[in-house]
Amino acid sequence: MSTTQESATLGGGCFWCLEAVFKDLRGVNSVMSGYAAGHLANPSYKAVCGGRTGHAEVVQVKFDPSQLAYADLLRVFFSIHDPTTKDRQGNDVGSQYRSIILTQSDAQVETARAVMEEIADARIWPAKLVTEIEPLTQFYEAEPEHHDYFARNPWSGYCQVVVAPKVVKFRKQFADRVKREAAE
Repeated sequence: MSTTQESATLGGGCFWCLEAVFKDLRGVNSVMSGYAAGHLANPSYKAVCGGRTGHAEVVQVKFDPSQLAYADLLRVFFSIHDPTTKDRQGNDVGSQYRSIILTQSDAQVETARAVMEEIADARIWPAKLVTEIEPLTQFYEAEPEHHDYFARNPWSGYCQVVVAPKVVKFRKQFADRVKREAAE
C-alpha cells in the first residue's frame, strides 16, 4: 500500500452530495466539506449561503494516486454534477454552488484542462462546460454538523431527493471503483 497522498479540492453544488459520493470511491482516504475561492476569512455556512463571501461549497478529497488517478477522480466529478449550469445545481442557486476545480499544482491544471476537453469532446453534456479552474489559495473546513452529512441524515428530505440519487448513479456508473464496504 502506498503512503503517498494527494489532495483535490472540488466544487459542484452542495458539498453534501460530493462528500457522499467521494467517500465511496476506492482510493479516497478522506473527504472534508468546506469553503474556498472567496474573499472572507473563516466563513460560516450561513455567510457562504448568503452568497456575498465569494466562496464555493467544496470538498477536499485526500486520495492515494497509486489507486486513483487525479484524472479518474475528475471523471467521477463530472458525472455527478452538471458542469454546464453557471452558479447552479438543480434548485440550489448562487455562486456558492458553482462548478470549480481548485488546483494545487501545474500538473493538476493540465490534467483538469485535458479531462474537461475529453468530456466536452465526448458530448456527455448537452451544453458548454462552465467549470472554473483556479489555484487553491485557502480551504476552510465546514462546521462539524456538515461532516459526513448524508451518512448521518439519510432520511432527511434533501438527502432523499438530491443526495441519494447522485450516490446511486455513481455506484451504478462506477461499480468497479466503489469501495467494497460501500457496495455491501
